[in-house]
Amino acid sequence: MPPSKKYTKKEILDIAYDIVEHDGFESLNARKIARKLNASVQPIFFNFPSMEDLKKEVYCQIYQTYQEYMNIKTDQPPYKQSGLSYIKFAKEKPQFFKILFMHPTTNSPENFIVSDSIGDDIIKKGQQLTKLSYEEQKKFHVKVWIFTHGIACLVATNTVKFSEKEIEELLTSTVISMLKGYRGENV
Repeated sequence: MPPSKKYTKKEILDIAYDIVEHDGFESLNARKIARKLNASVQPIFFNFPSMEDLKKEVYCQIYQTYQEYMNIKTDQPPYKQSGLSYIKFAKEKPQFFKILFMHPTTNSPENFIVSDSIGDDIIKKGQQLTKLSYEEQKKFHVKVWIFTHGIACLVATNTVKFSEKEIEELLTSTVISMLKGYRGENV
């Protein structure tokens, strides 16, 4: 009998990531991965103690992809770029966006935003634009994030089609109006 092919943890993780990217987390199971490997489920459980462990690693890889989207450097102002990158992630990786940002939670909007370093970084970038204190910027950013998240959800679910120019104009004009309103200025 010929020796069986050995599959690395990375190969299995890459296949699982691909399945989730195209079909969502709920479709990830050992048999589906095994079919893609053209093998039994044995290599999966040789490399991962359980499907939960594999799913945790896939989730970490998804979050890393999100971080890469949020670290894109362009000539856009940083606060604006963060909103555009968030929406771009929703458009290009809709399954991943749904996994990270469209699931039940008990977090308040503020806690949801600051629960990771990206949210904190975006608040600090916003301060450069608005000149608000950190606490004021956090409150303002919750409002901006809710608006931006709404657009991202519409894009991720293909509910509405926006061009990149429409998204940029919508974010710019709305954030300016929101800032004026937040400061009590005439809009």
